Amino acid sequence: MARQKNSKPKYGIVTLIVALALTVFYNYNVKDTAPPPRKYPVEAPAEKAKSKSSKRTKELRDVTEFTGKVVGIKDGDTFEILCDGQAEKVRLADIDCPEKSQPFGNNAKQYASDLCFGQTVTVSCDKKRDRYGRLIGTVVTENGLNVNEALVKAGLAWHYKSYSHRDEFTAYEETARTKHVGLWADKEPTPPWDWRRSRRK
Repeated sequence: MARQKNSKPKYGIVTLIVALALTVFYNYNVKDTAPPPRKYPVEAPAEKAKSKSSKRTKELRDVTEFTGKVVGIKDGDTFEILCDGQAEKVRLADIDCPEKSQPFGNNAKQYASDLCFGQTVTVSCDKKRDRYGRLIGTVVTENGLNVNEALVKAGLAWHYKSYSHRDEFTAYEETARTKHVGLWADKEPTPPWDWRRSRRK
């Protein structure tokens, strides 16, 4: 009886081996060309950025006259005075006191403190502020003492002629100079504006 021939494909095993070999070669030799995922910076929430900006920006009020308590004496001609519960820095108009590091600078600060610290005063100004945001005004105590004038009369401030043309302050300064009171005890006291200019050089 004759044997039947095998009906399976002659090259089936060879084909399978070649296919496996190609698969292994492809997996090990073909590089992944996809770019790596980008990393984007995380932005801060808009609300937080806005709140930081608002803290840096302080709204300046228009003030012409107010009554408040003196809560701070920064130097002879710069005070902190409460206005509707909020501290306002007030630069005294018409005068310029010696800086604290100048002769009589601390004397001017102490004299101003003796005159009005802790007291309720009236401040009159013309809405103008200087480049530091301070109100420029005249301070009068409850008993009617004009602090701006008192400092010049005591020889603890100059008439600030570059920003003031009031003749009465020129007269107060001249009287103090003639009597050699306060800073006028020195032969040639240095005006604070000249002192500040020399410090900037």
